[in-house]
Amino acid sequence: MIDFKEKIAEEISKKMDITVKEIEEYLEIPKDNKMGDYALPCFKLAKEMKKSPIIIANEIKEQIEMPNKYIAKIEVVNGFLNIFINNKMLIENLLEEMQEKKEKYGSSTIGNGKNIIVEYSSPNIAKPFHVGHLRTTVIGRALYNMYKFLGYNTIGINHLGDWGTQFGKLIEGYKRFGNEYNLEENPIDKLTEIYVRINELCKEDESVLENCRENFKKLEDGDKYCVEIWEKFKDLSLKEFQRIYDILNVHFDSNNGESFYTDKMPEVVEILRKNNKLIESQGAEIVDLEYKNMPPLMVVKSNGSTTYATRDLAAILYRARTYDFDKCIYVVGSEQNLHFNQVFEVAKYLDLDEKYTNGLIHVPYGMVRLKTGKMSTREGTLIKLEDILKEAISRAGAIIEEKNPNLEGKEDIAKKVGIGAVIFNDLANNIIKDEVFDWDIMLNFQGETGPYIQYMYVRTKSMLDKENYIMNKDLVDTAELEKNGMELIKQIYVFGDIIKQAVDKNEPSIISRYLIDIAKLYSSFYNDNKIIVEDEKIRNTRLCLTYMVGNVLKIGTSLLGMEMPDRM
Repeated sequence: MIDFKEKIAEEISKKMDITVKEIEEYLEIPKDNKMGDYALPCFKLAKEMKKSPIIIANEIKEQIEMPNKYIAKIEVVNGFLNIFINNKMLIENLLEEMQEKKEKYGSSTIGNGKNIIVEYSSPNIAKPFHVGHLRTTVIGRALYNMYKFLGYNTIGINHLGDWGTQFGKLIEGYKRFGNEYNLEENPIDKLTEIYVRINELCKEDESVLENCRENFKKLEDGDKYCVEIWEKFKDLSLKEFQRIYDILNVHFDSNNGESFYTDKMPEVVEILRKNNKLIESQGAEIVDLEYKNMPPLMVVKSNGSTTYATRDLAAILYRARTYDFDKCIYVVGSEQNLHFNQVFEVAKYLDLDEKYTNGLIHVPYGMVRLKTGKMSTREGTLIKLEDILKEAISRAGAIIEEKNPNLEGKEDIAKKVGIGAVIFNDLANNIIKDEVFDWDIMLNFQGETGPYIQYMYVRTKSMLDKENYIMNKDLVDTAELEKNGMELIKQIYVFGDIIKQAVDKNEPSIISRYLIDIAKLYSSFYNDNKIIVEDEKIRNTRLCLTYMVGNVLKIGTSLLGMEMPDRM
């Protein structure tokens, strides 16, 4: 596909002593398309060239020969060089690309030969899969899909929280209260009750907390009783988690949790010790990070047990050797910013190539909070994700029953609409923003929502099916598209760039907002232009535009992890 931005940069670069790459970085897309398709703000060149921006803009304009293959028109406005591209060439190029790639439109091979790890979801064993886990699961899966679509070899890892002091607490709670509970029924709920109770006891009695710490040390040392209980908790939890993953249609390439790295941690300690990075502090061993204005990172506790950070370091070592990653992305809440800054800094002392330490990326997201405050397993203030998903499906089903009771396949459609509403709501805004959990917002089926995009897709599909339409670029009137559909054409054209931007920033909401814009634009086009008209050339042209819109909506939502219904 023609990269008009690159072509424009090449034209300008010929006339100036500036590289194509630099020009590309300077070029902007104006908010108002009346100001051109691209704009070069010459203010950025004024200091270097010792001329006013207006003089620079006029000189560049005069030196670019017109008519030009790629540029239709150039205007100078207040130091900006406003550039209008060749619409006919853009339309022809888009039609060719869409017909050739179809459901792969927007994909590329830029990631070929590069390995990307995305670690996401990663719930804690023996704790409820609650609404707070929705964000990491949905964001991580979207990033996984986006990277894969651009040709990267992508590995999705569910780094289960199946190790740590909390299991010492749970073991202690099970010892004390286990005979009061039947773990065969609603095991996670029962384990949560045990966990809340033992935490209350720990607050009251320091010796109980000490017993918990000792339990985890026994677990690390392979104590038979502790290991058997831990394995039971893990098996029960995995069955519960899998039910949620099946509803969301989420899959992983690896489910290696923290416990997988227990035999790999001694090497981490050994390397850090060899490199003189471990310092004794009150019986524990730490890495001093004062030079980075960070607290020290504890690697070995005073009782000899390891920490969450030690396991993360062991995972980095293992992943570098096993996957030879270019990027290792951690989709974890912003509350863990300090932890990852510390771990990534200490990873530099593991004798790894800089390629790996430079490729460590934390993608933070805002927390999901209740109206009354932060959720907590200890306090028992959690909303289970399964309850949300079931409620979303139920509400979608009720709307379908009210508006279209005779709709075929209502249950499947309700599931796609309900789950789609939850996923899109989570990805509709910048992921770093905190999200206050609210049923009315989460399940709003009006406005800029997942169901709105699904509805627009169903509208396109209905028309295409009714006309038995198959795309044929040779039957399209480019003059008609240039006259009535150019705004939509330009939006469809940049779809591949939108995906690349979303990957560059690890920000799925860039795609979400784009899909809303496309859906709104098509709605306006549909209202202003009758699709099924007698003139065959115009009908084929507008059906082609309808096909392209529907195709982009379906591809975009699939990258976000949504499924499109065929009917609504």
